Amino acid sequence: MSAIYLIRHGQASFAAKEYDELSALGQQQARVLGESLVARKLQADVIVCGRMRRHQQTATGCLQMMGLPAQWDEDAGWDEYDHNDVLGGLDSKFRTQLGIAAALATYKDPRQGFQEIFAKAVARWTEGAHDADYKESWPVFSARVEAALARLQARLERSQTALVFTSGGAISVAVRQLLGLPDQQAFRLNWTIANASITKLLSGSTGPRLSTLNEHGYLEGLVSDKGHKLITYR
Repeated sequence: MSAIYLIRHGQASFAAKEYDELSALGQQQARVLGESLVARKLQADVIVCGRMRRHQQTATGCLQMMGLPAQWDEDAGWDEYDHNDVLGGLDSKFRTQLGIAAALATYKDPRQGFQEIFAKAVARWTEGAHDADYKESWPVFSARVEAALARLQARLERSQTALVFTSGGAISVAVRQLLGLPDQQAFRLNWTIANASITKLLSGSTGPRLSTLNEHGYLEGLVSDKGHKLITYR
C-alpha cells in the first residue's frame, strides 16, 4: 500500500499586494513541517507540487529541513482555484487584490470581513446556477483535482510515499471525493484546514482512502519570532 501526503501551503501574504508569497510565519511553518516529517523518518519517493509560488516556497522550506534538494514534478492539477475569479463572480471589484483591499478596509476586522465575503462567493460558485460566469467552474475545478489524484495514484508503486504541495481547496475536493460529501460540505472542511497541515491518503488496489485529515499537531504551542501562534488558517 502506498501513501500520499497532501500538504497545504504555509501562510500566504493576506491582504498584501501580492498574495501568492509565503509570509515570514508561513516560511517558519514550512520549516517546522519539514522537521516533523524527519521525525517520522519519512522517505519521499515522489514529490509533486502545484504551480503557485506559495506551493513551491513551502516545498522548498520543507525539503530543505528534510535534507532534500528543492526538486519536484510540477502538476497544474494541484493548483488552487482562482480566488479573484470566484470573488469576482460575486462582485466585479473583487477581481483584483486592490479591489479586495479597498473593500476590506471598510471592516473593523479585515479577516472577518474577508471570511464573510468569501463564504458568499464560494456558495455562489458551487451552487451550479452561475457556471458560465467563471473562467473555471466548480465542476471543472473538481474534475481537475480528481484527475491529478488519479494520475498520482497510477504512478505510485507498492509501498511508495508521495508528498504533494497544494492548497486547501484542492485538498477539500480530494477529501470530498473519497468521503462522498456534498459540495458545500467540502468547503466547510476547507475553512478548518490549517496552513502547513497534512492530510494522508492510503492507496491500494481499491483506490485511495482517507487515513488522516488536517494533521497539524506539530505546530501546536509554537510561536513565531514576533510572538504569533504558528497555527493559522489563512
